[in-house]
Amino acid sequence: MIKTTIYGNSLEGDGAIIKVAFASKDSEFVNEHFGWARQFFIYEVSERGFRLAEIIKHDEEDEDEEGKIDRRIEGIKEAGILYCQAIGPTAAAKVVRAKIHPIKVNEEKPIKEALEELTKMLAGNPPPWIKKILVQSQGE
Repeated sequence: MIKTTIYGNSLEGDGAIIKVAFASKDSEFVNEHFGWARQFFIYEVSERGFRLAEIIKHDEEDEDEEGKIDRRIEGIKEAGILYCQAIGPTAAAKVVRAKIHPIKVNEEKPIKEALEELTKMLAGNPPPWIKKILVQSQGE
């Protein structure tokens, strides 16, 4: 696993911040199965906007399914939300146990669109599942 931190404008001071992981082949769309994903793009999201914070890359060809899933969860463990195109039941259970809320999209979804939706939710009255993630992220 290779973790690249993106330095730049921080969202600190913009209120509550949630980290969101996107499984993507191209950095533009949610278009990858969680267990097969070679890269995850981690964004920080607040009510005022979003920014790319990290890129996690996995380059191993691993036959050990359980170890592969655990390594992917380890890479995104700071995220409160995971967007992916598909996720198996065992992986989904492990992601939830790691206190990451998985969101499966049926079709390729632009990452920017998902980020804009989350920004609007945070700026308004967030649903209970987002409030729970906010409480968990502030406790860390």
